[in-house]
Amino acid sequence: MLDACADILDENGYDGLSTTKVAQRADVAIGSVYQFFPDKRAIAQELALRNLEMFGERVARGLAEGGFPHWYDAVGTVIEIFVDMHRTVPGFRVLRFGDIADVRLLDGGAENNAVVADRLRGLLVEAFEVPDTEEFSRALAVAVEAADAVLKLAFRTERDGDPALLAEAEQLITGYLARHFES
Repeated sequence: MLDACADILDENGYDGLSTTKVAQRADVAIGSVYQFFPDKRAIAQELALRNLEMFGERVARGLAEGGFPHWYDAVGTVIEIFVDMHRTVPGFRVLRFGDIADVRLLDGGAENNAVVADRLRGLLVEAFEVPDTEEFSRALAVAVEAADAVLKLAFRTERDGDPALLAEAEQLITGYLARHFES
């Protein structure tokens, strides 16, 4: 059902998503959809959570394989993973981490970007043994918000993302984090 949801999002956007269309695309009875999901928002939420999990797994793998001299040098890898998902993962272009549906879709108690920043914080703390401070959390929150805005801009007019804007996003975030945490 989630794959059907992703395909419908790619074809028709969030406004074109419905439980009926998901049932038809997944070739299941509408009752089967309602057994797991009360409405289209719930389906989108589960797909956004799947996207976040996939993103986290890919970032963890990228951090483990990267050999970065400092944790903020991994920014390019994180952005590359996001861009690749935007280009290749069904439904991600439209839904990403859920902000098209609801800015609190991933977690009713926090905005989606805060959830993403928290996931990245955990991955970076584990991979680089970074001190898990309030300053570090705040810097990541700012970096995720800034990256989100520039990445949206990069994909607004070019389906695969404007290469110059993608490079600007990496430069902006890497520069911010490096200046913020240089010793």
